[in-house]
Amino acid sequence: MSILTTPQILDAGLEDWRPLAQALHTRFLTRDFTTGLALVSAIGALAEEAGHHPDLTLTYPHVDVKLMSHDSSGITERDTDLAHRISALAHERGILADASAPTVLELALDTADSAGIGPFWAALLTGDPGALHGDDVVDPTGRVPLLWFQHTDAHATPRQRFHLDVWVPHDVAGARIDAAVAAGGTVVDDAGAPSFTVLADTDGNRACVCTALGR
Repeated sequence: MSILTTPQILDAGLEDWRPLAQALHTRFLTRDFTTGLALVSAIGALAEEAGHHPDLTLTYPHVDVKLMSHDSSGITERDTDLAHRISALAHERGILADASAPTVLELALDTADSAGIGPFWAALLTGDPGALHGDDVVDPTGRVPLLWFQHTDAHATPRQRFHLDVWVPHDVAGARIDAAVAAGGTVVDDAGAPSFTVLADTDGNRACVCTALGR
């Protein structure tokens, strides 16, 4: 099944959901554990019927849901269809969604030799040197954040440049950037916005606020 483009996802009418990185995300405000547990059970039944299974995180006040097609490494119609059904299920129970809440943390490492260092980082983070998908170290169990290798020019003197990619819904990115600037940060580069905006703290440590737009 083919991966949907960002405009196709945004046109799917998924008011409860936002695309972040490779998946659809939402948070349902269940407000108590029993309601959340019942919602998780109902979503599980839907997933079994559809033959497609989301990642679910149950906490006392909310349930986080992540949908992606692992065989396609992205979002497909299988995901948007199930997202609609999950939203309908929640709405029938009077459970509201907060589509502004989901956030995905991604690690980025500049390198001119991703093939050379990839197995090391895959083994270190997941225990499996083969846990690589293109330029990404992917932990299928979800224990650690996604690590991706940002290509850079070769350099004679070894150096290390990590930065954080903070994925947020596209309609809250501006507020997140404003909050970081108000807290003492600076915008280093917004030429890639709305796809990504580079920020720095007062020590010069950098991070990117990323959205699905423009990709």
